[in-house]
Amino acid sequence: MEPTALRITGLIALFGTLLFAIGDALLLASKVSLDAYPRLKPFAKLLSDAEKMIVLSPNRMIWGALLGVFAAPLVAIGYWQVYQGLSGANTSLVLAVIGLFGSATVMGAFVHGTFYYMGEYIHALNTVEEKSQPIITGMIERHKKVLIISYGPVLIFILIASVLFSILVASGNTLFPVWMAGINPLTMTIAWLVIKRILPQTVRDWTEGAGFNIAYLAFFTCTTITLWNK
Repeated sequence: MEPTALRITGLIALFGTLLFAIGDALLLASKVSLDAYPRLKPFAKLLSDAEKMIVLSPNRMIWGALLGVFAAPLVAIGYWQVYQGLSGANTSLVLAVIGLFGSATVMGAFVHGTFYYMGEYIHALNTVEEKSQPIITGMIERHKKVLIISYGPVLIFILIASVLFSILVASGNTLFPVWMAGINPLTMTIAWLVIKRILPQTVRDWTEGAGFNIAYLAFFTCTTITLWNK
């Protein structure tokens, strides 16, 4: 196996996850008080914290959404590295892991991109005349349904793939060291949720919404380091 290819694909994946995380921060790392936006206040329950997008400029929302879309193929390339690292384990299970991770990334790019439209709806809700607001709230309700329907499989696929990855690595039949069985996107997400509690508030504010991709950044960092000389 060519070590250079493993290194390059790992670095590409790291760059992709970094872009994804930056996109998350551009879309979600903001704060707002509804008291400053009385036209949105009656819809606090519907917006469920999405009202913070009202302070985002159109360009920030556009690039926040597009970075995730452009990053998805780079992250997918990283799964080739993971596939090679799992060589020696049960082929069917390895393909299941890669297929589930890959599918989650494809669907995740769609979910990420749709946040741009949510931002536009919120800006419109704050701008249109009161009699037109029900039209916008209806669009937001339908948009949230799409998010729920598409986010569900993403989370399920990542959960299953993470567990299978750890089982395969724990078997000792892969190129990864056995301790890597404790490193997967699921465990790294949990670790981030714990670690962020002790981070400075500024860091927490600027990484708001980027938890999943910070977890992937940690995951690909570990896969790349452990396979660097294989």
